Amino acid sequence: MDIDTLYALRSSSGLPSHPAVFLILLVLTWALHMIAVHVMLGSTALALTGAFAANAHWRRLGSAMLDTAKVAVSLAIVIGVAPLLFVQVIYDPFWYVSNVLSARWAIGFIVVLLVAYWAMYHHYFVGKEGSSGSSRWSLALSLILLLAAGFIMHVLASQALRPELWMAWYAPDGHLETSGAGIHEFNLARFSFFIALAAPVTGAWLLGYRRYLAHREDENPEYLDWIAGLGRKLMTGGGFVVLICYAMWMATLQDTAGNFPLSLWSFLANGAILLLILAPALFRSPSGSYGAFATAAGAVLLVAVAREALRHRILGGAHGYELSTYTIHFDWYSNALFCLTFVGLGGFAIAYSIAISWEAGKTKGLYTASPRVDRLGKFALAALCIWIAQYFFFGFLVMAQ
Repeated sequence: MDIDTLYALRSSSGLPSHPAVFLILLVLTWALHMIAVHVMLGSTALALTGAFAANAHWRRLGSAMLDTAKVAVSLAIVIGVAPLLFVQVIYDPFWYVSNVLSARWAIGFIVVLLVAYWAMYHHYFVGKEGSSGSSRWSLALSLILLLAAGFIMHVLASQALRPELWMAWYAPDGHLETSGAGIHEFNLARFSFFIALAAPVTGAWLLGYRRYLAHREDENPEYLDWIAGLGRKLMTGGGFVVLICYAMWMATLQDTAGNFPLSLWSFLANGAILLLILAPALFRSPSGSYGAFATAAGAVLLVAVAREALRHRILGGAHGYELSTYTIHFDWYSNALFCLTFVGLGGFAIAYSIAISWEAGKTKGLYTASPRVDRLGKFALAALCIWIAQYFFFGFLVMAQ
């Protein structure tokens, strides 16, 4: 498809700020989203393993990871809205065309995700006092559907990178295909790479979890050592699997990617993977380490940067699509609102959730929030009230004009 057509498909309203701002936010929020996704997939897999295991350590870990998975799904969904919006803003011609070509799958993504969530909660409530056969299989169904939802997103992202094939998909042999039922492009190596990343990220999560449990005076040392060993195995072994998947992905890249496998960005991604493999050796503390998870988060961010560089290499290098040519109509309110919402409202809410979880986990018996955490909760509530108030204030202000 020629560049003039691609530019014509852009939104005529332009952008409310410079494209670089949205590009940076896209990379950052996508990395945060994927960290939540990786923890979600890894903890669900561990919970499933624990549900079927006879080993006491596995069963205890499975129960704990089920609680983690429920929260991680919520975070993955909420945080995932941001990068999706940024993609729609700066890559709108590609994203919307891909969604139209596979419209049924794009809509079905929501249904698949809902059923996956319900299946997870079915296991949580039915198997609370001891996993029944049906509840365990519902957890297996949940994991399968979560992977299916990820595959749908992978297909939509892959199709968006092939504008030269859009017309052949939309009108094969001159006959219009308007059902939106087709899956036209995917790369199993690429999909496997991002799914396999869940193993080392979850391993790093376990090392942090082991450090968290170490603060409890009545904790079983044998269980703690077992968690640490499992976390290191997932990071090292999973990291090598990720490295193999990455090599396979680079070997099967489309022609429009050019020499990306030999680029600086590709070496950056390789360095991120090696960092995951070496992290257990870098953080050798027997009590576990939060640094391992921080390292994993940094590695995912580097992968996000490399992924975005690949998209620019394909769309900009092969098709001439440049973000800098967007029309800009600066809107101070929308820019300020996003930053204040993301940092202020989201920051206080997340900080309060982390603080109260941290204190509660170290408390034996009934937990009462400390004055510091209580104040933080009040700040989070006040931020939410202020956000709601300004929403209605500016809404009525616009309506009155």
